[in-house]
Amino acid sequence: MVNKSLAFRLLLLILVVGFFVRLYRFDNPIADWHSWRQADTSSVSRNFVTSGFDLLHPTFDDLSNVPSGVDNPKGYRFVEFPIYNTLQAGLYKIIGVLTLEEWGRLISIFASLFGSFVIFQLLNKYSGAKAGLAGAFFYTFLPYNIYYSRTILPDPSMAAVVIGAVYFFSEWTDSCGKDLKCFAFSLILLSSAILLKPYALFYGLAFLVLSYQAFNWQAIKNWKLWVYVIAAVVPFILWRLWMRQFPEGVPSNTWLLNGNGIRFRPAFFRWVGYERLTKLISGYFGVILIFLGGFQLVREKQKLFYGSLIVGALAYLCVFATGNVQHDYYQIVIMPVLAIVYGLGTGFLLDSKKRWVTPKSIILLLVTVGTLGISWMQVKDYFNINNRSILIAGEYVDKTIPKDAKVIANYSGDTSFLYQTKRKGWPSFEKPLPEMVSMGADYLVLANPKSQDLYFAKDYKIIAQTKDYLLFDLHQKP
Repeated sequence: MVNKSLAFRLLLLILVVGFFVRLYRFDNPIADWHSWRQADTSSVSRNFVTSGFDLLHPTFDDLSNVPSGVDNPKGYRFVEFPIYNTLQAGLYKIIGVLTLEEWGRLISIFASLFGSFVIFQLLNKYSGAKAGLAGAFFYTFLPYNIYYSRTILPDPSMAAVVIGAVYFFSEWTDSCGKDLKCFAFSLILLSSAILLKPYALFYGLAFLVLSYQAFNWQAIKNWKLWVYVIAAVVPFILWRLWMRQFPEGVPSNTWLLNGNGIRFRPAFFRWVGYERLTKLISGYFGVILIFLGGFQLVREKQKLFYGSLIVGALAYLCVFATGNVQHDYYQIVIMPVLAIVYGLGTGFLLDSKKRWVTPKSIILLLVTVGTLGISWMQVKDYFNINNRSILIAGEYVDKTIPKDAKVIANYSGDTSFLYQTKRKGWPSFEKPLPEMVSMGADYLVLANPKSQDLYFAKDYKIIAQTKDYLLFDLHQKP
Protein backbone atom coordinates (compact mmCIF):
# COMPACT_ATOMS: atom_id res chain seq x y z
CA MET A 1 0.00 0.00 0.00
CA VAL A 2 1.06 3.61 -0.57
CA ASN A 3 0.12 6.10 2.14
CA LYS A 4 -1.44 9.39 1.10
CA SER A 5 1.58 11.48 2.03
CA LEU A 6 3.99 9.37 -0.02
CA ALA A 7 1.58 9.23 -2.96
CA PHE A 8 1.25 13.03 -2.93
CA ARG A 9 5.03 13.52 -2.85
CA LEU A 10 5.54 11.07 -5.72
CA LEU A 11 2.80 12.72 -7.76
CA LEU A 12 4.33 16.14 -7.12
CA LEU A 13 7.70 14.80 -8.27
CA ILE A 14 6.12 13.44 -11.46
CA LEU A 15 4.48 16.79 -12.21
CA VAL A 16 7.60 18.87 -11.49
CA VAL A 17 9.89 16.67 -13.58
CA GLY A 18 7.18 16.48 -16.24
CA PHE A 19 7.14 20.27 -16.45
CA PHE A 20 10.89 20.52 -16.94
CA VAL A 21 11.15 17.79 -19.58
CA ARG A 22 8.51 19.69 -21.57
CA LEU A 23 10.82 22.67 -21.73
CA TYR A 24 13.02 20.73 -24.15
CA ARG A 25 13.35 23.03 -27.18
CA PHE A 26 10.67 25.20 -25.66
CA ASP A 27 11.78 28.16 -27.78
CA ASN A 28 11.53 26.26 -31.07
CA PRO A 29 9.99 28.28 -33.89
CA ILE A 30 6.91 26.79 -35.49
CA ALA A 31 8.82 24.73 -38.00
CA ASP A 32 9.01 21.33 -36.33
CA TRP A 33 6.72 18.32 -36.75
CA HIS A 34 3.12 19.16 -37.72
CA SER A 35 4.07 22.81 -37.96
CA TRP A 36 1.28 23.37 -40.49
CA ARG A 37 -1.53 22.89 -37.96
CA GLN A 38 0.46 24.68 -35.27
CA ALA A 39 1.01 27.67 -37.56
CA ASP A 40 -2.70 27.88 -38.33
CA THR A 41 -3.53 27.84 -34.62
CA SER A 42 -0.92 30.41 -33.60
CA SER A 43 -1.83 32.61 -36.56
CA VAL A 44 -5.34 33.08 -35.12
CA SER A 45 -3.80 34.07 -31.79
CA ARG A 46 -1.40 36.50 -33.47
CA ASN A 47 -4.28 38.18 -35.28
CA PHE A 48 -6.04 38.61 -31.92
CA VAL A 49 -2.93 40.41 -30.71
CA THR A 50 -2.60 42.67 -33.76
CA SER A 51 -6.24 43.20 -34.72
CA GLY A 52 -8.24 42.75 -31.53
CA PHE A 53 -10.09 39.90 -29.81
CA ASP A 54 -13.02 39.26 -32.14
CA LEU A 55 -13.91 35.74 -30.96
CA LEU A 56 -16.87 35.48 -33.32
CA HIS A 57 -14.77 36.31 -36.38
CA PRO A 58 -11.39 34.59 -35.89
CA THR A 59 -8.95 35.02 -38.75
CA PHE A 60 -5.58 33.63 -39.74
CA ASP A 61 -3.04 34.55 -42.40
CA ASP A 62 -4.09 32.08 -45.10
CA LEU A 63 -6.30 33.78 -47.70
CA SER A 64 -6.34 30.79 -50.01
CA ASN A 65 -9.04 28.33 -50.97
CA VAL A 66 -6.90 25.34 -49.93
CA PRO A 67 -8.59 24.57 -46.57
CA SER A 68 -12.23 25.10 -47.54
CA GLY A 69 -12.25 24.99 -51.32
CA VAL A 70 -13.64 28.55 -51.36
CA ASP A 71 -11.70 31.80 -51.76
CA ASN A 72 -11.18 33.36 -48.35
CA PRO A 73 -10.14 37.01 -48.88
CA LYS A 74 -10.76 37.96 -45.23
CA GLY A 75 -8.84 34.98 -43.88
CA TYR A 76 -11.63 33.57 -41.73
CA ARG A 77 -10.71 30.56 -39.61
CA PHE A 78 -13.68 28.70 -38.17
CA VAL A 79 -12.70 25.45 -36.52
CA GLU A 80 -12.70 25.11 -32.71
CA PHE A 81 -14.08 28.02 -30.70
CA PRO A 82 -10.96 30.14 -29.96
CA ILE A 83 -10.64 29.47 -26.22
CA TYR A 84 -7.04 28.35 -26.61
CA ASN A 85 -6.21 31.31 -28.86
CA THR A 86 -7.75 33.77 -26.42
CA LEU A 87 -5.61 32.41 -23.61
CA GLN A 88 -2.48 32.42 -25.74
CA ALA A 89 -2.95 35.95 -27.06
CA GLY A 90 -4.30 37.27 -23.74
CA LEU A 91 -1.37 36.02 -21.68
CA TYR A 92 1.05 37.41 -24.25
CA LYS A 93 -0.58 40.86 -24.20
CA ILE A 94 -1.12 41.05 -20.44
CA ILE A 95 2.12 39.51 -19.17
CA GLY A 96 4.51 39.49 -22.12
CA VAL A 97 8.01 38.25 -21.15
CA LEU A 98 7.62 35.13 -23.29
CA THR A 99 6.94 35.09 -27.02
CA LEU A 100 3.46 34.40 -28.33
CA GLU A 101 4.56 30.93 -29.40
CA GLU A 102 6.05 30.18 -25.98
CA TRP A 103 2.80 31.16 -24.29
CA GLY A 104 1.01 28.73 -26.59
CA ARG A 105 3.38 25.96 -25.58
CA LEU A 106 3.03 26.82 -21.89
CA ILE A 107 -0.76 26.51 -22.03
CA SER A 108 -0.44 23.02 -23.50
CA ILE A 109 2.16 22.08 -20.89
CA PHE A 110 0.06 23.10 -17.91
CA ALA A 111 -3.04 21.51 -19.44
CA SER A 112 -1.20 18.20 -19.80
CA LEU A 113 0.04 18.34 -16.21
CA PHE A 114 -3.52 18.96 -15.08
CA GLY A 115 -4.44 15.84 -17.07
CA SER A 116 -1.77 13.86 -15.23
CA PHE A 117 -3.13 15.04 -11.90
CA VAL A 118 -6.69 14.06 -12.83
CA ILE A 119 -5.65 10.64 -14.14
CA PHE A 120 -3.97 10.00 -10.79
CA GLN A 121 -7.12 11.04 -8.93
CA LEU A 122 -9.38 8.79 -11.01
CA LEU A 123 -7.19 5.72 -10.74
CA ASN A 124 -6.37 6.35 -7.10
CA LYS A 125 -10.08 6.53 -6.26
CA TYR A 126 -11.08 3.35 -8.04
CA SER A 127 -7.91 1.24 -8.22
CA GLY A 128 -5.42 2.51 -5.67
CA ALA A 129 -2.43 4.83 -5.48
CA LYS A 130 -0.02 2.55 -7.36
CA ALA A 131 -2.25 2.44 -10.41
CA GLY A 132 -2.86 6.18 -10.07
CA LEU A 133 0.83 7.04 -9.90
CA ALA A 134 1.55 4.74 -12.86
CA GLY A 135 -1.19 6.31 -14.97
CA ALA A 136 0.07 9.80 -14.16
CA PHE A 137 3.66 8.71 -14.84
CA PHE A 138 2.95 7.33 -18.29
CA TYR A 139 0.70 10.23 -19.29
CA THR A 140 3.50 12.57 -18.24
CA PHE A 141 6.52 10.77 -19.65
CA LEU A 142 5.48 8.88 -22.76
CA PRO A 143 7.66 10.61 -25.38
CA TYR A 144 4.70 10.98 -27.72
CA ASN A 145 2.86 12.91 -25.04
CA ILE A 146 5.92 14.93 -24.08
CA TYR A 147 6.17 16.23 -27.63
CA TYR A 148 2.52 16.92 -28.28
CA SER A 149 1.82 18.39 -24.86
CA ARG A 150 4.12 21.31 -25.68
CA THR A 151 2.80 21.97 -29.18
CA ILE A 152 0.63 24.92 -30.17
CA LEU A 153 -2.53 22.92 -30.68
CA PRO A 154 -5.90 22.83 -28.88
CA ASP A 155 -5.87 19.03 -28.76
CA PRO A 156 -3.66 18.55 -25.65
CA SER A 157 -5.83 21.00 -23.71
CA MET A 158 -9.01 19.29 -24.85
CA ALA A 159 -7.75 15.85 -23.83
CA ALA A 160 -6.77 17.05 -20.36
CA VAL A 161 -9.92 19.11 -19.85
CA VAL A 162 -12.32 16.33 -20.86
CA ILE A 163 -10.76 13.77 -18.53
CA GLY A 164 -10.97 16.46 -15.84
CA ALA A 165 -14.68 16.78 -16.59
CA VAL A 166 -15.05 13.03 -16.18
CA TYR A 167 -13.28 13.07 -12.82
CA PHE A 168 -15.30 15.91 -11.32
CA PHE A 169 -18.48 14.37 -12.66
CA SER A 170 -17.56 11.15 -10.87
CA GLU A 171 -17.08 13.17 -7.68
CA TRP A 172 -20.54 14.64 -8.13
CA THR A 173 -22.17 11.26 -8.74
CA ASP A 174 -20.28 9.82 -5.74
CA SER A 175 -22.00 12.46 -3.64
CA CYS A 176 -25.36 11.35 -5.09
CA GLY A 177 -25.77 14.70 -6.77
CA LYS A 178 -25.15 16.86 -3.70
CA ASP A 179 -21.71 18.33 -4.48
CA LEU A 180 -22.72 21.25 -6.70
CA LYS A 181 -19.19 22.62 -6.90
CA CYS A 182 -18.00 19.45 -8.65
CA PHE A 183 -21.11 19.55 -10.83
CA ALA A 184 -20.41 23.11 -11.94
CA PHE A 185 -16.67 22.55 -12.44
CA SER A 186 -17.30 19.40 -14.48
CA LEU A 187 -19.87 21.22 -16.59
CA ILE A 188 -17.51 24.10 -17.33
CA LEU A 189 -14.72 21.69 -18.24
CA LEU A 190 -16.89 19.52 -20.49
CA SER A 191 -18.42 22.48 -22.31
CA SER A 192 -14.93 23.92 -22.84
CA ALA A 193 -13.59 20.56 -24.05
CA ILE A 194 -16.34 20.20 -26.65
CA LEU A 195 -15.74 23.75 -27.86
CA LEU A 196 -12.01 23.06 -28.06
CA LYS A 197 -12.58 19.86 -30.02
CA PRO A 198 -15.91 18.05 -30.47
CA TYR A 199 -14.02 14.75 -30.28
CA ALA A 200 -14.51 15.15 -26.53
CA LEU A 201 -18.01 13.77 -27.11
CA PHE A 202 -16.49 10.29 -27.44
CA TYR A 203 -16.03 10.38 -23.67
CA GLY A 204 -19.81 10.65 -23.35
CA LEU A 205 -20.33 6.96 -22.59
CA ALA A 206 -18.34 7.36 -19.36
CA PHE A 207 -20.77 10.05 -18.19
CA LEU A 208 -23.68 7.76 -18.96
CA VAL A 209 -22.16 4.92 -16.96
CA LEU A 210 -21.41 7.14 -13.96
CA SER A 211 -24.96 8.52 -14.09
CA TYR A 212 -26.48 5.03 -14.21
CA GLN A 213 -24.31 3.81 -11.33
CA ALA A 214 -25.35 6.74 -9.16
CA PHE A 215 -29.04 7.07 -10.01
CA ASN A 216 -29.95 3.84 -11.80
CA TRP A 217 -32.78 4.32 -14.31
CA GLN A 218 -33.95 7.32 -12.32
CA ALA A 219 -31.16 9.19 -14.07
CA ILE A 220 -33.61 9.77 -16.93
CA LYS A 221 -35.77 11.83 -14.57
CA ASN A 222 -32.91 13.71 -12.92
CA TRP A 223 -33.31 17.35 -13.96
CA LYS A 224 -29.73 18.19 -12.98
CA LEU A 225 -28.44 15.69 -15.53
CA TRP A 226 -30.60 17.26 -18.22
CA VAL A 227 -29.27 20.70 -17.28
CA TYR A 228 -25.75 19.29 -17.46
CA VAL A 229 -26.19 17.78 -20.92
CA ILE A 230 -27.94 20.80 -22.40
CA ALA A 231 -25.55 23.34 -20.91
CA ALA A 232 -22.53 21.30 -22.08
CA VAL A 233 -23.69 20.87 -25.66
CA VAL A 234 -25.66 24.03 -26.51
CA PRO A 235 -22.60 26.36 -26.74
CA PHE A 236 -21.05 23.99 -29.29
CA ILE A 237 -24.28 23.80 -31.30
CA LEU A 238 -24.55 27.60 -31.34
CA TRP A 239 -20.94 27.88 -32.48
CA ARG A 240 -21.54 25.41 -35.30
CA LEU A 241 -24.66 27.25 -36.43
CA TRP A 242 -22.72 30.52 -36.41
CA MET A 243 -19.89 28.98 -38.44
CA ARG A 244 -22.26 28.07 -41.25
CA GLN A 245 -22.45 31.76 -42.20
CA PHE A 246 -18.77 31.69 -43.17
CA PRO A 247 -18.23 28.65 -45.42
CA GLU A 248 -15.01 30.11 -46.77
CA GLY A 249 -13.52 29.87 -43.27
CA VAL A 250 -14.59 26.30 -42.50
CA PRO A 251 -11.97 23.76 -43.59
CA SER A 252 -13.19 20.65 -45.38
CA ASN A 253 -13.42 17.91 -42.77
CA THR A 254 -15.68 15.08 -43.92
CA TRP A 255 -12.65 13.32 -45.40
CA LEU A 256 -11.44 12.69 -41.83
CA LEU A 257 -14.15 10.07 -41.36
CA ASN A 258 -13.31 7.61 -44.12
CA GLY A 259 -12.28 9.78 -47.02
CA ASN A 260 -9.95 7.22 -48.54
CA GLY A 261 -12.04 4.17 -47.67
CA ILE A 262 -9.40 2.81 -45.31
CA ARG A 263 -11.65 2.00 -42.33
CA PHE A 264 -11.31 -1.64 -41.20
CA ARG A 265 -9.04 -2.48 -44.12
CA PRO A 266 -5.70 -4.16 -43.32
CA ALA A 267 -3.88 -0.84 -43.76
CA PHE A 268 -6.12 0.75 -41.11
CA PHE A 269 -5.16 -1.83 -38.48
CA ARG A 270 -1.53 -1.62 -39.48
CA TRP A 271 -1.32 2.16 -39.19
CA VAL A 272 -3.49 2.71 -36.13
CA GLY A 273 -2.81 -0.52 -34.27
CA TYR A 274 0.83 -1.11 -35.12
CA GLU A 275 2.53 2.06 -36.39
CA ARG A 276 0.85 4.40 -33.91
CA LEU A 277 -0.34 2.59 -30.76
CA THR A 278 2.27 -0.18 -30.72
CA LYS A 279 5.37 1.42 -32.19
CA LEU A 280 5.16 5.21 -31.90
CA ILE A 281 3.30 5.62 -28.60
CA SER A 282 4.02 2.37 -26.74
CA GLY A 283 7.52 1.64 -27.97
CA TYR A 284 6.51 -2.02 -28.48
CA PHE A 285 7.05 -2.91 -24.80
CA GLY A 286 4.13 -0.82 -23.63
CA VAL A 287 1.74 -3.18 -25.37
CA ILE A 288 2.48 -5.62 -22.55
CA LEU A 289 0.94 -3.17 -20.08
CA ILE A 290 -2.05 -2.67 -22.36
CA PHE A 291 -2.75 -6.40 -22.38
CA LEU A 292 -2.18 -6.66 -18.63
CA GLY A 293 -4.49 -3.69 -18.19
CA GLY A 294 -7.16 -5.74 -19.94
CA PHE A 295 -6.64 -8.61 -17.48
CA GLN A 296 -6.74 -6.23 -14.54
CA LEU A 297 -9.92 -4.64 -15.88
CA VAL A 298 -11.81 -7.89 -15.30
CA ARG A 299 -10.90 -7.76 -11.61
CA GLU A 300 -11.88 -4.12 -11.11
CA LYS A 301 -15.08 -3.08 -9.37
CA GLN A 302 -15.34 -0.17 -11.79
CA LYS A 303 -14.86 -2.31 -14.90
CA LEU A 304 -17.96 -0.80 -16.49
CA PHE A 305 -16.61 2.73 -16.10
CA TYR A 306 -13.16 1.85 -17.38
CA GLY A 307 -14.72 -0.14 -20.19
CA SER A 308 -16.80 2.86 -21.25
CA LEU A 309 -13.65 4.94 -21.63
CA ILE A 310 -12.01 2.23 -23.71
CA VAL A 311 -15.08 1.75 -25.91
CA GLY A 312 -15.25 5.51 -26.48
CA ALA A 313 -11.58 5.62 -27.48
CA LEU A 314 -11.97 2.70 -29.90
CA ALA A 315 -15.10 4.28 -31.37
CA TYR A 316 -13.17 7.51 -31.99
CA LEU A 317 -10.38 5.66 -33.77
CA CYS A 318 -12.86 3.86 -36.00
CA VAL A 319 -15.20 6.77 -36.75
CA PHE A 320 -12.38 9.13 -37.69
CA ALA A 321 -10.49 6.41 -39.50
CA THR A 322 -8.81 8.49 -42.19
CA GLY A 323 -7.90 11.26 -39.75
CA ASN A 324 -6.20 8.80 -37.40
CA VAL A 325 -4.30 7.16 -40.25
CA GLN A 326 -3.33 10.45 -41.87
CA HIS A 327 -2.22 12.35 -38.76
CA ASP A 328 -0.46 10.95 -35.73
CA TYR A 329 -1.55 13.92 -33.60
CA TYR A 330 -5.12 12.65 -33.80
CA GLN A 331 -4.27 10.07 -31.17
CA ILE A 332 -3.85 12.85 -28.59
CA VAL A 333 -7.59 12.42 -27.95
CA ILE A 334 -7.20 8.90 -26.55
CA MET A 335 -4.03 9.46 -24.52
CA PRO A 336 -5.84 9.86 -21.16
CA VAL A 337 -7.58 6.52 -21.75
CA LEU A 338 -4.35 4.85 -22.79
CA ALA A 339 -2.61 6.17 -19.68
CA ILE A 340 -5.42 4.77 -17.52
CA VAL A 341 -4.99 1.36 -19.17
CA TYR A 342 -1.24 1.60 -18.54
CA GLY A 343 -2.04 2.35 -14.90
CA LEU A 344 -4.28 -0.70 -14.65
CA GLY A 345 -1.59 -2.85 -16.26
CA THR A 346 0.93 -1.58 -13.75
CA GLY A 347 -1.53 -2.31 -10.97
CA PHE A 348 -1.66 -5.90 -12.19
CA LEU A 349 2.12 -6.20 -11.81
CA LEU A 350 2.28 -4.33 -8.49
CA ASP A 351 -0.49 -6.26 -6.78
CA SER A 352 1.61 -7.07 -3.73
CA LYS A 353 0.34 -5.11 -0.72
CA LYS A 354 3.53 -5.54 1.26
CA ARG A 355 6.43 -5.13 -1.11
CA TRP A 356 7.44 -2.94 -4.00
CA VAL A 357 10.35 -5.14 -5.17
CA THR A 358 9.08 -8.40 -6.61
CA PRO A 359 9.77 -10.33 -9.84
CA LYS A 360 6.74 -8.57 -11.33
CA SER A 361 8.07 -5.15 -10.36
CA ILE A 362 11.38 -5.97 -12.09
CA ILE A 363 9.41 -6.89 -15.22
CA LEU A 364 7.59 -3.57 -14.92
CA LEU A 365 10.90 -1.71 -14.72
CA LEU A 366 12.20 -3.42 -17.86
CA VAL A 367 8.93 -2.78 -19.70
CA THR A 368 8.96 0.87 -18.69
CA VAL A 369 12.55 1.42 -19.79
CA GLY A 370 11.88 -0.34 -23.08
CA THR A 371 8.70 1.63 -23.68
CA LEU A 372 10.22 5.03 -23.03
CA GLY A 373 13.49 4.26 -24.79
CA ILE A 374 12.07 2.89 -28.03
CA SER A 375 9.25 5.42 -28.16
CA TRP A 376 11.80 8.22 -27.74
CA MET A 377 13.69 6.89 -30.77
CA GLN A 378 10.49 7.31 -32.79
CA VAL A 379 9.67 10.77 -31.47
CA LYS A 380 13.00 12.55 -31.03
CA ASP A 381 13.13 13.85 -34.60
CA TYR A 382 9.74 15.54 -34.13
CA PHE A 383 11.56 18.32 -32.27
CA ASN A 384 13.86 19.07 -35.22
CA ILE A 385 13.41 22.07 -37.48
CA ASN A 386 12.50 20.60 -40.84
CA ASN A 387 13.50 23.50 -43.09
CA ARG A 388 15.51 26.40 -41.70
CA SER A 389 15.31 28.27 -44.99
CA ILE A 390 11.69 29.21 -44.31
CA LEU A 391 12.82 30.85 -41.06
CA ILE A 392 15.58 32.82 -42.77
CA ALA A 393 13.32 33.82 -45.64
CA GLY A 394 10.46 34.74 -43.30
CA GLU A 395 12.71 36.95 -41.19
CA TYR A 396 13.98 38.78 -44.26
CA VAL A 397 10.47 39.31 -45.62
CA ASP A 398 9.28 40.64 -42.27
CA LYS A 399 12.12 43.16 -42.15
CA THR A 400 11.89 44.21 -45.79
CA ILE A 401 8.36 44.53 -47.10
CA PRO A 402 5.46 46.66 -45.78
CA LYS A 403 3.41 45.24 -42.93
CA ASP A 404 0.19 45.36 -44.95
CA ALA A 405 1.67 43.67 -48.03
CA LYS A 406 0.21 40.34 -49.11
CA VAL A 407 2.62 37.53 -49.85
CA ILE A 408 2.65 34.30 -51.78
CA ALA A 409 4.87 32.04 -49.67
CA ASN A 410 4.70 28.91 -51.76
CA TYR A 411 5.06 25.79 -49.61
CA SER A 412 2.65 23.40 -51.31
CA GLY A 413 -0.27 24.67 -49.23
CA ASP A 414 1.57 24.35 -45.90
CA THR A 415 1.15 27.60 -43.97
CA SER A 416 4.34 27.15 -41.90
CA PHE A 417 6.31 29.32 -44.35
CA LEU A 418 3.62 31.99 -44.60
CA TYR A 419 3.48 32.17 -40.80
CA GLN A 420 7.18 33.05 -40.64
CA THR A 421 6.67 36.08 -42.89
CA LYS A 422 4.10 37.55 -40.45
CA ARG A 423 2.02 38.58 -43.45
CA LYS A 424 -1.32 37.55 -44.87
CA GLY A 425 -1.30 35.76 -48.17
CA TRP A 426 -1.25 32.41 -49.89
CA PRO A 427 0.81 29.27 -49.14
CA SER A 428 0.60 27.94 -52.70
CA PHE A 429 0.01 28.83 -56.34
CA GLU A 430 -3.71 28.16 -56.14
CA LYS A 431 -4.29 30.08 -59.37
CA PRO A 432 -2.13 31.47 -62.21
CA LEU A 433 0.21 34.12 -60.87
CA PRO A 434 -1.28 37.09 -62.82
CA GLU A 435 -4.69 36.20 -61.40
CA MET A 436 -3.28 36.08 -57.87
CA VAL A 437 -1.74 39.51 -58.40
CA SER A 438 -5.18 40.80 -59.32
CA MET A 439 -6.46 39.23 -56.08
CA GLY A 440 -4.01 41.37 -54.10
CA ALA A 441 -0.71 39.49 -54.02
CA ASP A 442 2.20 41.94 -53.73
CA TYR A 443 5.24 39.73 -53.30
CA LEU A 444 6.33 36.19 -54.07
CA VAL A 445 8.86 34.48 -51.84
CA LEU A 446 10.32 31.04 -52.51
CA ALA A 447 12.40 29.04 -50.04
CA ASN A 448 15.30 26.86 -51.17
CA PRO A 449 15.05 28.28 -54.70
CA LYS A 450 16.00 26.20 -57.72
CA SER A 451 17.23 27.38 -61.08
CA GLN A 452 13.78 26.93 -62.65
CA ASP A 453 12.35 29.40 -60.15
CA LEU A 454 14.14 32.17 -62.01
CA TYR A 455 11.43 31.72 -64.64
CA PHE A 456 9.43 34.37 -62.79
CA ALA A 457 12.26 36.89 -63.25
CA LYS A 458 11.22 37.57 -66.83
CA ASP A 459 7.97 39.17 -65.58
CA TYR A 460 8.72 40.31 -62.03
CA LYS A 461 11.61 42.13 -60.38
CA ILE A 462 13.88 40.19 -58.02
CA ILE A 463 14.20 42.00 -54.68
CA ALA A 464 16.60 39.54 -53.07
CA GLN A 465 18.24 36.27 -54.01
CA THR A 466 20.21 33.90 -51.75
CA LYS A 467 20.61 30.16 -51.44
CA ASP A 468 17.79 30.21 -48.87
CA TYR A 469 15.20 32.38 -50.59
CA LEU A 470 14.12 34.27 -53.68
CA LEU A 471 11.90 37.34 -53.31
CA PHE A 472 9.97 38.98 -56.16
CA ASP A 473 8.06 42.25 -56.27
CA LEU A 474 4.92 41.38 -58.21
CA HIS A 475 4.21 45.04 -59.08
CA GLN A 476 7.56 45.80 -60.67
CA LYS A 477 8.89 44.65 -64.00
CA PRO A 478 12.50 43.42 -64.27
